[in-house]
Amino acid sequence: MAASLLHLSPLLLSPPSFRVPRRSSNADIGVFVRCGVLGAQRDGSLKLRYAYREESVPFSKEENSQRSKLPDKAYTDMDSMGEFERQLQDFFVEIKSQLEMGNKDDAIDLLRANYESVREQIEDGLRGIEQAATLDIIALGYMGVGDFKIVEHLLDTLDEIVSMLNDDVPLVDSILVHMGSMFTALCKFEDALHAYERSLKILEVYFGNQSPFLILPLMGIAKVLRSIGRSTKAIAVYQRAVDILEKKRGMGSEELVVPLSGLGNLLLSEGKAVEAENCFSRILEIYKEAYGENDGRTGMAMSSFAHALCAKGNVEEAIDMYKRGLQVIKNTNYMALDDSLLEKMRVDLAELLHVSGREQEGRELLQECLVITERFKGIEHPNSVTHLLNLAASHSRSKNFVEAERLLRTCLHIMSKSVRPDDQSITVPMLHLAVTLYNLNQDQEAESLALEAVRIREGSFGEESLPVGEALDCLVSVQARLGKNDGDILCNLKRILSIQERELGYESEEVMLTLKKIVFYLDKMGKKDEKLPIQRRLSMLKTRYKQNVPI
Repeated sequence: MAASLLHLSPLLLSPPSFRVPRRSSNADIGVFVRCGVLGAQRDGSLKLRYAYREESVPFSKEENSQRSKLPDKAYTDMDSMGEFERQLQDFFVEIKSQLEMGNKDDAIDLLRANYESVREQIEDGLRGIEQAATLDIIALGYMGVGDFKIVEHLLDTLDEIVSMLNDDVPLVDSILVHMGSMFTALCKFEDALHAYERSLKILEVYFGNQSPFLILPLMGIAKVLRSIGRSTKAIAVYQRAVDILEKKRGMGSEELVVPLSGLGNLLLSEGKAVEAENCFSRILEIYKEAYGENDGRTGMAMSSFAHALCAKGNVEEAIDMYKRGLQVIKNTNYMALDDSLLEKMRVDLAELLHVSGREQEGRELLQECLVITERFKGIEHPNSVTHLLNLAASHSRSKNFVEAERLLRTCLHIMSKSVRPDDQSITVPMLHLAVTLYNLNQDQEAESLALEAVRIREGSFGEESLPVGEALDCLVSVQARLGKNDGDILCNLKRILSIQERELGYESEEVMLTLKKIVFYLDKMGKKDEKLPIQRRLSMLKTRYKQNVPI
């Protein structure tokens, strides 16, 4: 089981969705806990029947003084838009509630009805903030439904309307942040960056360049920059967010958790483990100070801190920190036993235990994951397949191939009832079982499984795809021991080489290993002229990787 860097817990570190400041003439800023959706009528009026809930965030003295920079028109507009915002709030709460209750069709009906209404308004020439805000929330609703094709269409229309609205129009900054989030989800990064940057510019004009209200668009910008490979700029943006919050909220503010976690994760991906450790250490201290050492949030922070320790190579320390975090979470009942995030944390810890040679402890955690899944979801539930695969891999690592075989056959049995026979996902346990049977000297069945995996993957990914190359590599090993035709095996090896060269590069380690096999068969078949250039190439790669490759 390979080690992997642990991903930071989203429940602990993701920014709250759509938490956007609203400019107001009152002493408090209204902040939506959840964004809302409204029912738009044909005459342009807005009407809904649901209760309105909001949070208030008091201004600091400096932010109160900055309100005076807002033009009078903004106050007037915001006063008149209060009811409109409440309707936005109510509508989205209703959509979200329907989805949470599993009433997807009801949510879609509500979204469709509202879209038809606003579409008629747009066709009649109405293209103002009301129409933009309505489209925005409908698009957010369809994001929740998972219909990204409709979301893309709605965003195109929304982008046209918003581009014609002035920056001082109320709600424009909030809509732009939502658009940035949706564009990012659709991997339309340039559009997302444009939306976030315009929102940031609006907020800077109203509140200055050191206001905490800038954090949300800054976080969006940083995420986009990271996604398009501009890590240096992303780090600078995260750092700006941290600096703002340190100055305005204090060094121990809980609001620092979000940008610190984003910065820490990025630093980890850039190989800057020491700097990343500082970020996660600060997060842990913030939660300890705020809630104490025996709080579930502190437990989550401990688990997150383990990521940086692991990246630094402090595996044993990371394991200890992870165990402590999980124990705190368990003792406080902070999360349900079957929570998917808690499940991932157990699996991640199991991986670390395997890396450190503590395989039995790792297997116990993996077994616990399987038992919990079976308890809450039922015996032979598809979600148990991952845990069965992990357990099988662990037993194979310990040379317990008989138990690995049993687990893998259980995997295939479960998957045969939940996916089509030619679904590519079934080839994962299929190939694992082929390797296990090979180790048990059951070569005939191993070959049959490998051949079937090749066939399925060719249909799913294409004949020259990397997954096919992986399956062919397994097949070659089995057929070599079965004494199958050397020419056929060499043909498959050349096919594997071609795939690896294209997908992994001409100087990859995988290519080197395949070249070694090709040289063996060329020598065996007496093809000296063909062998020599391959042998020279292999020698060059041998020098590159500083490995002793027998030729």
